[in-house]
Amino acid sequence: MEARGELRVGFVGAGRMAHGLVQGMVRAGKVKAAHVLASAPSDRNLGAFQDLGCGTTHCNSEVLQHCSLVFLATKPHLLPGVLQEISPAITPDHVIVSVAAGVNLQTLQQLLPSRTKVLRIMPNLPCVVQEGAVVFARGDWAGEQEAARLKDLLSACGLCEETPEAYIDIHTGLSGSGIAYVYLFAEALAEGAVKMGMPGPLAKKMAAQTLLGAAKMILETGEHPAKLRSDVCTPGGTTIHGLHELEKGALRATVMNAVEAATTRAHELGKK
Repeated sequence: MEARGELRVGFVGAGRMAHGLVQGMVRAGKVKAAHVLASAPSDRNLGAFQDLGCGTTHCNSEVLQHCSLVFLATKPHLLPGVLQEISPAITPDHVIVSVAAGVNLQTLQQLLPSRTKVLRIMPNLPCVVQEGAVVFARGDWAGEQEAARLKDLLSACGLCEETPEAYIDIHTGLSGSGIAYVYLFAEALAEGAVKMGMPGPLAKKMAAQTLLGAAKMILETGEHPAKLRSDVCTPGGTTIHGLHELEKGALRATVMNAVEAATTRAHELGKK
């Protein structure tokens, strides 16, 4: 592969997640915008890449001709046809990274030329603001060098960890879908403050900062969330009264059920 200053990164598919990954990489200086080439069948999504200074094309194979590290960011049901189209252009120097949900490494390796270096990633939406949660797994022929390069790039988009492939569907239920659970909780926090008399715009900001601060404390202290929660509670204080209401509403069990349901659905989609 090229030296980092010359690395050319391609995207086959130019949807919101692909744009979020590119935005993180470019903002962090991991890759130059001029060294990114994205393809899509129409101009609808390519404008966002052009605004960043990236190259665009309607030809998927052209991406393979100019880029050695290529992200497959199409919709899962379109991926087999895309792989058939680009396979003749794939060489031993290429590293292929799939962002397609539900398409496992075994399937990718069957559809790609023999011994292709392929990895599978699962990002989430906050990659757009460089605070994403990303996991990835390697195929049979992707080695330490490819994994290290990918982790370096994706770390520009947030927290990135290599995991067994079996964890990817769980990550979908936890971090992919989990973002929506957090937004719902943030909305509820803000609406509670509005109910008690705080103006809506201020309540929204305070709810968001509360979630951000809590998350940062978990990551930076390394403490278990239960320990941090206990630290906030004082005997007979406001927090324990609020937590009692959440326990009466079975918040923890409901959230656990949501992660389980989303993970199960990810498994189901992978079998289709």
